[in-house]
Amino acid sequence: MEDKNTFETSLKKLEDIVTKLQKGDVELEEAYSLFEEGIKLTKECEEKLTRIEEKLAKILQNNELVDFHLDTESSNE
Repeated sequence: MEDKNTFETSLKKLEDIVTKLQKGDVELEEAYSLFEEGIKLTKECEEKLTRIEEKLAKILQNNELVDFHLDTESSNE
């Protein structure tokens, strides 16, 4: 069964998990479960972002904007 969470929903769940784990007031078993769920959500978010990046790159390439880069560290000074 495929997960139907939106990116925003998955990210919110991940943020909630991080908050719970940072507080440190969960039992070991629950912390492990939360960590496991967090890893799953992280993968889902990464996959969703990659798919969107690929779609954007295709759209931009079709409109001849082929030098599109997602690298935020490079600058054109």
